Amino acid sequence: MNIPAPLRGSHESLVHQNEMAEADGLERILDDADLEDRIAHGSLVPVPTSSALHINTDLPENRRYCRPWTAKFLMDLSHAHSARFAGGTLEVTSAVRTVEYQRQLRRINGNAASADGDIAKAGMTSKEIGWIRAWLIPLEQQGKIDVEEEFRQSCFHISVYKSYEEPKPASHSPLTAAPMDSATMLPTPGR
Repeated sequence: MNIPAPLRGSHESLVHQNEMAEADGLERILDDADLEDRIAHGSLVPVPTSSALHINTDLPENRRYCRPWTAKFLMDLSHAHSARFAGGTLEVTSAVRTVEYQRQLRRINGNAASADGDIAKAGMTSKEIGWIRAWLIPLEQQGKIDVEEEFRQSCFHISVYKSYEEPKPASHSPLTAAPMDSATMLPTPGR
């Protein structure tokens, strides 16, 4: 299998993320009170977990939420990964962030983006990383996601857009499978 090049972020990607948030009518989540209100009203749903998708235990309980289309993306990606890598597991390391929390993160991590999700790469084989890149590329090309592959934190930071929920063509090869809303995922250690 040819391993695709790393999925590097860019200024254009950040501009696109902001344009997509505006086009989707999404507002920044200001603080924990705003976050709790959105959870209570159902505009944010729990990050779905399964035998193929775990949440990092360091992620605070109130940060384990995402948009419905991101939840679908996470399930699609984790199921496709698990099917390809014999029961493999991915780990969400970051999900929803408030403006207030993002400011705190930027004080300690200059790379902290204003998006809402990461998938860990730690413990992944080069074959798995290549497969995930190949799975994500078509979705990014279709404008359904934006991806920034981080190396310091060893994760894929993925912004998933509302258009991800739109029906996809009937079949995808494992290398061109579908992507997610903004989340970070990693393989579970010990794989």
